[in-house]
Amino acid sequence: MINKEVKQRIISDLRVHESDTGSPEVQVALLTERINHLSSHLKEHSKDHTSRRGLLQMVGRRSALLKYLSSKDNDRYKKLINKLGIRK
Repeated sequence: MINKEVKQRIISDLRVHESDTGSPEVQVALLTERINHLSSHLKEHSKDHTSRRGLLQMVGRRSALLKYLSSKDNDRYKKLINKLGIRK
């Protein structure tokens, strides 16, 4: 799980306006942090199939959010993937 300080830092870095906590950028960034954490967990615990399923669900949710963002505002999408470094 993400601790409170890391979560607040991610939200403050990517929020669109002052009280923003649920924009697609913030959601994708939080999912990316959780995906990276879970990926490192699965490298050590390769037989943890329940966590692997959760990881695949998170990747699918992130993919859907990125698809939505690219269809609505391609400039925001490009800035986000460059900042997070998730696609080439």
